[in-house]
Amino acid sequence: MAVITGNWSMSFADKEPEPKALRPRDVRRAAMLDVKLRRAGEGWFSSRIVNLSREGFCIDSFVTLEPGSPIWIMFPGFEGRRATVMWVKGHQVGCRFDAPLYEAVLDHILR
Repeated sequence: MAVITGNWSMSFADKEPEPKALRPRDVRRAAMLDVKLRRAGEGWFSSRIVNLSREGFCIDSFVTLEPGSPIWIMFPGFEGRRATVMWVKGHQVGCRFDAPLYEAVLDHILR
């Protein structure tokens, strides 16, 4: 972080970017969509999306998933996409895609 002394002032361009955790996240859209999930080194299992955004999703899962672990999700008609488990509360699991979905892909999935 820059230290300002004397009569110097910091312009907007000089400011450090806001940490990702403080930025507003994409709007999650409610969904009830059956998907396939896979943990590293394991086979695919069924799960259900509860909500979805370009950056992530929430699923209901009866398979144990740990925060920080990588998973792959497969939407009907698409190849698997890598994501990271961010949080777990009971059977609900919040995940973030490693690369955000394109808006057109998100719209197609939610049709």
